[in-house]
Amino acid sequence: MPTSPLVPRTTTPTDPFQEPRREDCPWCGSRRLRTRLRAPDPLRHRPGTFALDGCRDCGHAFQNPRLSAEGLAFFHRDFYERQLEQLTERVVPAHVARRRHRATAWRLSALREPESWLDVGTGHARFPEAAKEFFPYTSFDGLDPTARVEQALLEGRVEEAHRGYLTTPGTAARLRARYDVVSMFHHLAHTPDPRAELHAALTVLRPGGHLVVESPDPRCLFATLLGSWWLPYGQPRHLHLVPLANLRTELRAQGCTVLVTDRTTPHQPYDLSAAAVLALAHVNPLLRGMAEPLPALAGAVDRTLAPLLRRTRFANAYRIVARKDTR
Repeated sequence: MPTSPLVPRTTTPTDPFQEPRREDCPWCGSRRLRTRLRAPDPLRHRPGTFALDGCRDCGHAFQNPRLSAEGLAFFHRDFYERQLEQLTERVVPAHVARRRHRATAWRLSALREPESWLDVGTGHARFPEAAKEFFPYTSFDGLDPTARVEQALLEGRVEEAHRGYLTTPGTAARLRARYDVVSMFHHLAHTPDPRAELHAALTVLRPGGHLVVESPDPRCLFATLLGSWWLPYGQPRHLHLVPLANLRTELRAQGCTVLVTDRTTPHQPYDLSAAAVLALAHVNPLLRGMAEPLPALAGAVDRTLAPLLRRTRFANAYRIVARKDTR
């Protein structure tokens, strides 16, 4: 039986930012684990490394040992978020991100016009801002563990802002059966317990409502090719990378019908350029100027190959649309 990722498995860690290391998979309970990578903090260069283990049975990848509550709070602090945003914008410029949000919203416009929509892990609520073009009569709310969602409320991108996770005590109960659509774009990777977060998402959905989940694909061949330089590994902030098959099975077990499985359009062509940016941050400053053109060159290769790669196992993300069935 699956075990809870909240239960410590070994001795007390020496790092207060990390929980004890566990010896079994938090998704399926298997003890057949392997270390996929060990990587330092790429932004602040804290001493030490973070490990990501993979389950040989179900394919689930998870940070082990996992960040503690103190560690999660630290890596969601505003100054760290700003550093992460600066890195992301080097790889995915703002106008490219806006175009991607619009394309995603357009594809989801096939859904019946919802009255209310909750975007979980919304950040600055750029997706709700773009989606209003295709859902003009929908009320968009946002939920995020950082203060960015409150700023999004002040700037009118969402109508209500909720701080935390869906599993934050009292949140799911307060929002129970309130929304026609709940979206999670690259959010599950940040959650301490993705199975519990999915259950909470279905709690706030109305019967017949739709859950949209987009997530990095740990089976992407770039993960093997680039190792610790693969951006979606996202250490130390990414706690779980859930394979598509696991997520699909879990949604069905929680009473959903999976309507759409898309492994093509969610692919984001940044694997090589992001790896170049991350690697460049570790280059001797005296040599960094000589290597500055590399990210732009890698980005051109990413974009050129994207139409082909998105149809292969090099695709780096997937999207699922599921309907919460009435009971």
